[in-house]
Amino acid sequence: MIHPRIVVTGTDTGIGKTVFAAALTGALKACYWKPVQAGLDDDGSGDADTVARLAGVPREQILPEAYRLTTPCSPHRAAEIDGVTIDCDALSPPVTDAPLVIEGAGGALVPVTRETLYADLFGRWALPVVLVARTELGTINHSLLSLEALRARKVPLLGIAFVGEGNEDSEATIAAIGQVKRLGRLPRLDTLDTATLAAAFAANFRIEDFRA
Repeated sequence: MIHPRIVVTGTDTGIGKTVFAAALTGALKACYWKPVQAGLDDDGSGDADTVARLAGVPREQILPEAYRLTTPCSPHRAAEIDGVTIDCDALSPPVTDAPLVIEGAGGALVPVTRETLYADLFGRWALPVVLVARTELGTINHSLLSLEALRARKVPLLGIAFVGEGNEDSEATIAAIGQVKRLGRLPRLDTLDTATLAAAFAANFRIEDFRA
């Protein structure tokens, strides 16, 4: 059986991409991999730890990052500050016995190094990408620009997933003009834990859209 390998990227930072990645990881009972973690919480945790807490999959399915950087900024600059050289050839998606969810950092055009953007990596990998977008003001512009940047690199687009309060016109407009499948919308949750996240994902997305 060929398991799906899906890349999750976003239109910006802080929009709920990691929470969506956790929901998708849990729904697919997948492995999760973030190639580069730039910036750690006060307790030394990062996005992989958030996914481990929320996805409800065994901890061994949360794969270690290729690079774990302490400075909270774009990976290219965080690596320079931390005295680390990122080798993009080392950022090849791992082979797993389960589906694999790969999460980028920030938006699609965030630099990994001074020569390579995340979208460039996605183009090399040729794996289907889910673009995660917020629903607030400005999302049409950010989403359509992100879609154009990904298509310019021949990145396969699985669809767009929204996070936030519903905005029917903006969501429909992005899907129509961007000619991209509208996968669903993950609402903001007052209580965020494994159970509430799984229930919200199941109620708003079709798992079949991610298994094809």
